[in-house]
Amino acid sequence: MTFARGEDADIYYEVHGRGTPVVLSAGMGGSGSFWAPQLDALASRHQVVLYDHVGTGRSAAGRRSIAGMADDIASVLDHAGVDAAHVVGHAIGGIVGIELALRHPKRLRSLAVVNGWGRADPFLRRCFEIRKALLNRLGPQAYVRAQPLFLYPPQWISENIAHLDAEEERILKHFPSVGTMNERIDMFLAFEGGRRLAAINVPTLLSSAKDDALVPAYLTRELAAAIPDARVREVDWGAHAFSVVTPKIFNDMLLDFCKEVDR
Repeated sequence: MTFARGEDADIYYEVHGRGTPVVLSAGMGGSGSFWAPQLDALASRHQVVLYDHVGTGRSAAGRRSIAGMADDIASVLDHAGVDAAHVVGHAIGGIVGIELALRHPKRLRSLAVVNGWGRADPFLRRCFEIRKALLNRLGPQAYVRAQPLFLYPPQWISENIAHLDAEEERILKHFPSVGTMNERIDMFLAFEGGRRLAAINVPTLLSSAKDDALVPAYLTRELAAAIPDARVREVDWGAHAFSVVTPKIFNDMLLDFCKEVDR
């Protein structure tokens, strides 16, 4: 296993493939394994860097701010010998990508934010209030059991229930501490990009699903209005984790964007 040294914690990461570097940052769960549906397609054309957020997966425990999480990506890139990469983040991973673009713009070839936000509106806050209540009152098992309801379309859940049951067991084995999860949720709900977003000057792709019931597509449109020259791609179906539900659509979208930027 390969680890980069962050400010105060070791960060687990993997490198796959060859070509222009792409670093992938997961959402609330924090594990690089979230990107399994993307790995083969991206690694066929790019050097792909996956990592686990500090405090999740195989990375060491540690307290982090959003700025600290952005610095962690820079540390991983340093250790992997990468000067600049296409940075792709899902949900809170996208917020970390935004922060990296503001703090270390030269480390990005481009930025892709998947189902992200520039501010948490009342709807998003209520969704996470419910998720926190499940976690704090009933424990990690209830939180993980309910997670697919926030991430996937109903029909997809029904058709993939055996896979989700197996995934539930795997997630619980590596679930972060309750304290870490509460800190992560509170930190990202507090994020307000505001006027700082206008300073982002790297090619930016913002993608969302119209049926996302956790982070509605209108929050992506708001983010696009704040980031200069950001382009928006909306898919009709796939919900919050449409990169998992419709991987070919997502992979083609991302590969086309990276190809255009590299050209």
